[in-house]
Amino acid sequence: MGPKQFHDVVMGLPLTELSTSYGHPAYKAFGKFLTRLRCEDDSVVLGQVSFDEREMLCAADPETFHFTHHYRNYPMVLARLKRLDAKTLRGYLDRQWRHNAPKKWLKAWDEGAAPPAKLPRPARRGTGSRKKTR
Repeated sequence: MGPKQFHDVVMGLPLTELSTSYGHPAYKAFGKFLTRLRCEDDSVVLGQVSFDEREMLCAADPETFHFTHHYRNYPMVLARLKRLDAKTLRGYLDRQWRHNAPKKWLKAWDEGAAPPAKLPRPARRGTGSRKKTR
């Protein structure tokens, strides 16, 4: 698979947008990180992969699956893009996409109903109410 096909598969998921994450081009769904293509090793970041599953994938197919020191404490695995097919990629992306989706929206989507037109606003970091002390 090449970068164009990767882009098409990712953008085929509802409410997905091209954005940035830590200064790198990335894709977000529902305003949250979905995936990105790592130019440094032509791998994609796949989330919602348990540590046990990641170890199994890396041991069974190290030509495809791997992770770096940065991802060691996150439930994510890296997969070399050229070794993925669209169906496999979509399966992994669906996990993160479903994790990102608001529960009410996802329930309606799964039932075949029209999801709520308005998504809840994401919580803003650091804007919780705090009492000022003098």
